Amino acid sequence: MTVRAGSRATATAIALTASITAGFGLLLTGCGPEDATGDDPNPSATSTVNGTGGTSTGTPNGSGGTSGGGATATPVVSKAPASAPPLNGTAHNGLTISDGTRFVVMNGTRVDFGTAVRDLAWSPDGRKAAFVDGDGDLVVSNPDGSGRTVVAKNPGGQTWSHPTWQVRPADPDNGLPRLNELIFAGRKDGVAKLYGVPATGHNAKPAVLSLNHYSGEDIKQLPQTGNVWPSAAGTHGTSVYANTADGQVYIRDDYLRQQGSAIAKGSEPAFAPGDDEGFVFVRSVGGHDHLFRETSGNNGPVFKDLTPNATTDYTEPAFSPDGRTVAARTPNGIVTLPANGSKAPVKVSGYVGLPAYRG
Repeated sequence: MTVRAGSRATATAIALTASITAGFGLLLTGCGPEDATGDDPNPSATSTVNGTGGTSTGTPNGSGGTSGGGATATPVVSKAPASAPPLNGTAHNGLTISDGTRFVVMNGTRVDFGTAVRDLAWSPDGRKAAFVDGDGDLVVSNPDGSGRTVVAKNPGGQTWSHPTWQVRPADPDNGLPRLNELIFAGRKDGVAKLYGVPATGHNAKPAVLSLNHYSGEDIKQLPQTGNVWPSAAGTHGTSVYANTADGQVYIRDDYLRQQGSAIAKGSEPAFAPGDDEGFVFVRSVGGHDHLFRETSGNNGPVFKDLTPNATTDYTEPAFSPDGRTVAARTPNGIVTLPANGSKAPVKVSGYVGLPAYRG
């Protein structure tokens, strides 16, 4: 177990019961495409309703998304005002926005990926994109949508959503091989589970992820269903995810041995790039969805409301690669704010969709 996981496990054991019962009430480098949009007569005409990855309430719906249809899903679009293109502050900062259409907002333009793009996620080095395509398959491509490979073929009757890259270097001292996986949420017959598949695979069969608990007395088995919205980061491939049944955010440590626990009430977590920097998640407060930051402390998890004066809903957060900035979705576009909550959110794009950062 890593030092981080061990300290968090101890802190969680001390404070978890109290926190639950309290009811908490890149810089894009020059390799990016400059303009690959092709023919797009009205660049402001397509944006998905309720985005690509989650609801506007900040509570996952059992699959991680409302537009995350199965193998026969068709993106739902709404008409935006045609008078002027929306604000597009995605140039030279690595921010991207996917909305279930074939166009991805990035690098100050809109890139045509040639297929519907839902829940776009980037490899840590920014060289590859992973997403769910128009057939409901899990796909990996180049940053402009070219070179698409179907990593896993949706067998039908399933909804796949919110892939995240789990990458870890080899650790010969502990006998651990290099890891390059994609974790995602899958829903079949109304039951949501977490799955994993090699990121370099081709038509591979996803495997259900193990979800074991930290050791201790009177520890209950972690829920195996209702799990959505995975987010992995850090050098050890640690991840967080949300459970729709109990409304908790869980941590999943997969380093020396797989283990985990509930950390906080909330949904739609995004794990920070640093190994001991916690995560950001969504929690409803006073009628609006707020962004909270979790970090580990000596006496248990420490929580900070990053948007205490919210007058709108902030959902679907994403960390910048340096961990200093958080992007989030609002009903009117994408905002960014310092990851420490030192400043209020600032609107950077009028495009509505799922924000993500390319490393």
